[in-house]
Amino acid sequence: MRDLAQFRYNLRRFLRFSEKASRECGVTPQQHQLMLGVAAFNDQGRATISELAEFLQERNNSVVGLVERAVESGLVTRKPGATDRRQVVVSLTAKGEAVLDKLTQMHRDEVRRVRVGFLTEWNDPRHAAGSRRSA
Repeated sequence: MRDLAQFRYNLRRFLRFSEKASRECGVTPQQHQLMLGVAAFNDQGRATISELAEFLQERNNSVVGLVERAVESGLVTRKPGATDRRQVVVSLTAKGEAVLDKLTQMHRDEVRRVRVGFLTEWNDPRHAAGSRRSA
């Protein structure tokens, strides 16, 4: 049970960091996740609505709304599929690539910290809470 608690603690810390970093870069955490999915989920640098729904673990109609807002923000473009015009293909814009690159840089050190936290007891939630109280 302790391992699960530590895992969840470190995961939540990472997610909080990521949410804050996204907002500092002028995008929502959901837009950041969307751009990650577009850029890297299927190794093609673009993704369909269905692929993004799988990546984000959301329903297609929710992803359509998220894509629409990202298009309005200039982060992504969308166009009909080449072979199936019912399919929508989403790609990053230059602005989206720049924002995603900046966020990726910001996350590198945090990912390293989280890896260490998953592998050691040093980030024990009780230890961290105790050190905050004494500070």
